[in-house]
Amino acid sequence: MPDLGDLRFAVIRFGVVVATAILGSLAVVVGLGSRRASVRVAHLWGRCCLRLAGVPVTVEGRERIAAGGRYVIMANHESGLDIPALLAALPPSIELRFLAKRSLFRVPFLGWSMRVMGFIPVDREDRSTAAETLAQTLAQVRQGGSPLVFPEETFTADGRLRPFSRGGFLVALKSGLPVLPVGLEGPRLVLPPDGRSLSPRPITVRIGEPIPTAGLGVSRRRALTAEVRSAIDLLRGPSGHVADPPGDGAAGERDPRAGVR
Repeated sequence: MPDLGDLRFAVIRFGVVVATAILGSLAVVVGLGSRRASVRVAHLWGRCCLRLAGVPVTVEGRERIAAGGRYVIMANHESGLDIPALLAALPPSIELRFLAKRSLFRVPFLGWSMRVMGFIPVDREDRSTAAETLAQTLAQVRQGGSPLVFPEETFTADGRLRPFSRGGFLVALKSGLPVLPVGLEGPRLVLPPDGRSLSPRPITVRIGEPIPTAGLGVSRRRALTAEVRSAIDLLRGPSGHVADPPGDGAAGERDPRAGVR
């Protein structure tokens, strides 16, 4: 007899695939006329995925986002539910521009819609493309976009924050946009990094105080990285926070690229 949990997980995954096909197609169509409209469809997709999974999301600190404000948004990365949770939590007035691994852009419907929305592909294997990625991200900023970066680059395996990459901080310092730190608490408990099981429970998204960068030079990158990392770590909350061992050095930086999913 099949395990009911596995069967339920399979049904949810099928529902997400169907929602992605339908809403991805819609995002492509409406995106031909309005990129902002296509990003609103992405927010709807995020809420649909969470509803299908039976996962409620609580948002704290949304009032810290100024009306019409633009940011370089940075969040911890621990699960495949991070993106749906962020889309559900952040207001559609922000023109999000996710930085995502290039392979996702080859996925039917999902990849097509990501291109229409102006999301930015990142090649994690070819580090020589870093300058191109930085230029593309700054171009999206000039067009009114707010980049969303996962500075850890990939999922944490044990709950501790991984070292942060430098690319997102270069974008913030070169553009002068404030960094908006966001902490996700709960996604890895719902959907572990291996994506093989689902345990529905609430997710909390905490939005911190924007950290200004205007007037700072790139020489302040390390100090900015440390400040943002500390903020995100606190925003993850008590069950999301896993302390670094003494002398671990996990706060170090990765290669000079923007973080990707």
